[in-house]
Amino acid sequence: MELPVDIGHPAWVTAVATVISYSLILALLTAAVFLIPYLIFSVLL
Repeated sequence: MELPVDIGHPAWVTAVATVISYSLILALLTAAVFLIPYLIFSVLL
């Protein structure tokens, strides 16, 4: 089955890379804001 669009087109590659990079940044910030302080306080208390 062939897709009606060219997924190798630079616009699609850019869109996928943008979604992946924003997801990675969001995951890192979530860990920095919630996970790391939780681990620190759980060790201290």
